[in-house]
Amino acid sequence: NGKLTSSLPFSVKLLGATAIEDKLQDGVPQTIETLAKANIKIWVLTGDKQETAMNIGYSCNLLNDDMEDVFIIEGSTSDDVLDELRNARKKMNPDSFLDTDEVNIQFEKSSKTPKIIPDEKANGVYGLVITGHSLAYALEGNLELELVRTACMCKVVICCRVTPLQKAQVVELVKKYKKAVTLAIGDGANDVSMIKTAHIGVGISGQEGMQAVLSSDFSFAQFRYLQRLLLVHGRWSYIRMCKFLKYFFYKNFAFTLVHFWYGFFSGFSAQTVYDEWFITLYNLVYTSLPVLGMSLFDQDVDDRWSMLFPQLYVPGQQNLYFNKMVFVKCMLQGIYSSLILFFIPYGAMYNTMRSDGKAIADYQSFALMAQTCLLIVVSVQIGLDTSYWTVVNQFFIWGSLSVYFAITFTMYSDGIYLIFTASFPFV
Repeated sequence: NGKLTSSLPFSVKLLGATAIEDKLQDGVPQTIETLAKANIKIWVLTGDKQETAMNIGYSCNLLNDDMEDVFIIEGSTSDDVLDELRNARKKMNPDSFLDTDEVNIQFEKSSKTPKIIPDEKANGVYGLVITGHSLAYALEGNLELELVRTACMCKVVICCRVTPLQKAQVVELVKKYKKAVTLAIGDGANDVSMIKTAHIGVGISGQEGMQAVLSSDFSFAQFRYLQRLLLVHGRWSYIRMCKFLKYFFYKNFAFTLVHFWYGFFSGFSAQTVYDEWFITLYNLVYTSLPVLGMSLFDQDVDDRWSMLFPQLYVPGQQNLYFNKMVFVKCMLQGIYSSLILFFIPYGAMYNTMRSDGKAIADYQSFALMAQTCLLIVVSVQIGLDTSYWTVVNQFFIWGSLSVYFAITFTMYSDGIYLIFTASFPFV
């Protein structure tokens, strides 16, 4: 303790001092480095001043000395911001700099449906730091396209001294001009607008309160948990959904197109090739639980490998597991399966006779054989699509087949005998 002298008529005695350290949570630099390896673009939107924001960037491994350059946008007028953005983009990739950019920007603004900006590659690794005052000009109508093009060429973007509204505007800008899924993560009330604007909002519960958590889609206590949320559970969820969609389209194409082939023999009448109960229970009972088990438990690799190799996340970003080409393949596979499932039973039962000399080429026997073959084929297909077998998967697949045979045997026991005698004449 000491005495402070001043011009005031009284003296002030210093009793103590306190300080607040705004430090990062454990695992933040490692998490950001891992997410960067997964080709996830990271933008930092903070209300801190420029020096503090850049220090955070270096401590989080966002900025490093190996970068070619770190552009600082701090213009005080709209023209200054435009010149700084264009100079930065010209240095990163001179081929992307065109004299007609102003015309293109006005064209994009006049269009009712904004076009998606294609990805542009930089000739090195760069970073971009923009202040809130300059960001206000960059978010104006005639500069937002230039901001997106320049920022997306950089490895990391740091926006400092930004308001909560500007955070939401930056997220909305990326959603508007880039074909990307945005995720916003924050821990305070000033991040609520940003979290609500993004496709996926994540709130961190901590010292800043619960406003961000209450407005988010997911919440956890540590930033490092984001790594497992994306690389493990997010990746598994994407793979499971893609497998679900592929199998769903396949089994319904195979199921439905058999009716189309049957129409050539029934004069395209209202008669169905399957039994009415089978049509009712096909999607409701026989094939619902197996695909549900796969979409809940399937995984191609263990969670440890997903964390050790973040590059496994990249195929999901490129939509490699389900796209238009994959859909066409599912459709062609369903058409091929439906042809086999109809014409092979038809050929097997054409002009066939039982051991007692009676004809078995009747409608009910053909329907039972076709639907039995269909259910066995789609069950085998989901078994081939399943990468991670559990007790639940086994129970659902074998249980669905058992339920089908139990119902069929109960309702059409004589028809079952006819199917076996048609397939095995020696019975």
